[in-house]
Amino acid sequence: MHNKKLNISPAWIFRTANGELFEPILFRLLEGIRDTGKLTAAATNAGISYRHAWNLLNRGGHIIGLPLVIMRKGQGSQLSPLGEKLLWAEHRVDARLGPQIDSMTAELNDQIQQLLANTKPTLRLHASHGYAVALLPEVAEQLNINLQYRNPAEAISALNRGECDIASFHLPTCPQLARQVLSHYLDLLSDGSHRLIRFVTRREGLMLRKGEHPQVRSLKDFSESGLRFISRDLHSGTRILFNLLLEQQGLDANSINGSGQQEFTHTAVAAFVASGMADVGFGVQAAADQFGLDFLELACEHYLLIYRPEHLSQSALDHLIELLRAPELLERIDSVPGYQPDQPGQITGFDELIASDQ
Repeated sequence: MHNKKLNISPAWIFRTANGELFEPILFRLLEGIRDTGKLTAAATNAGISYRHAWNLLNRGGHIIGLPLVIMRKGQGSQLSPLGEKLLWAEHRVDARLGPQIDSMTAELNDQIQQLLANTKPTLRLHASHGYAVALLPEVAEQLNINLQYRNPAEAISALNRGECDIASFHLPTCPQLARQVLSHYLDLLSDGSHRLIRFVTRREGLMLRKGEHPQVRSLKDFSESGLRFISRDLHSGTRILFNLLLEQQGLDANSINGSGQQEFTHTAVAAFVASGMADVGFGVQAAADQFGLDFLELACEHYLLIYRPEHLSQSALDHLIELLRAPELLERIDSVPGYQPDQPGQITGFDELIASDQ
C-alpha cells in the first residue's frame, strides 16, 4: 500500500517593479538574525556562508535604499525597521495562505491515491481552520483524509449536498451561547438527521502583543479602549462567537475600532497583531502562543465533527473514531496550547451535548 504523501512548501518571491528580487533564503536569514542576534549563527542556520549572507543583506538594502540589519561592533546584529517589516510580511503571507496550500496539498494527495491500486479509503472532511483538525491527515494510517478548509455554513452545506463525508462544527461550552450559535444554522440543520462526534475543546479570547495594554482585562475594557482590532471574516464561526460575546455583555459592536480588514484564519489574525498592524485580535490560544502574544480567555468551545448517517458507511465511521482515539493524536493535541481532548469519538446530538454542559 502506498503511504507516502506529498507536501507543498511554497517559497514567497518579493520582486520590485524593476525585476529585482529578494531570494527566499533572505527571509530565513532575517529570521535567524532576529532569533540569535548574530549574523554568523543566522548564516549557519540558513545553510549559507557568512559571505553569502553579507552579500544578501547588502543587496537587499541597496534595492530599497534602507538597511535590513543594524550591526554594531561588539553588540551583535538586529533587524532594522525595514527588516522587521519584510519578515512580518512573509509571516502574514504564510499565515493567510497556509490553510489554502494545505487544502491544495490534500487535493493532490487524494488524486494520487485514486491513481494507485489498493489505496486506503478516502474521507472528505470540510472543516473550519483549527490546530487539532490539521493533525488528522498527518496521523491517519487507515484513512486518507482530504481536508478542505471552509467556514461552518459552507462545510455543512457541502455535507448536505454529499460533497463531503464529514464537516466540522464548533459550539461554545456555555449553553446559552451554544443555542444562539445554533440559531445561525437552523436552515442547514433543520431536518434533524445530523450526528455529532466529539473531538476537542479549544479556548478563544483576545490576543495582544506581550506586555502591552495591561489595562485590557475584559471584553468591556477592550471595547472602551479604542485599540485597533483585526477581525475574522464575517461568516466564520469565530466572528459569530465574538459578536455574540459582545451582545451577551451589552456592548455595541460599533464601539470596536475595527481595521476594516478581515482575516480568514486564527494564524493570520495573530500574525497581523504581532506585526503591529493591529493592537488586538480574537482567536484561539494556540495562535496567540505561536506568535508570542498575550492571551485573555473569553470563551471555551467544543470543536466537533458532524456527519449524516445515510452518507457515511459504518466502516468509515469506525476508522474515524479509531483515529480520534489514537494515542499519537491525543498526545499531539495535548501539546497544542488551549486544546484538550473532549471525549473523542463519542457520538451525540446537539441537545445532548448542550444538556451535558448545563
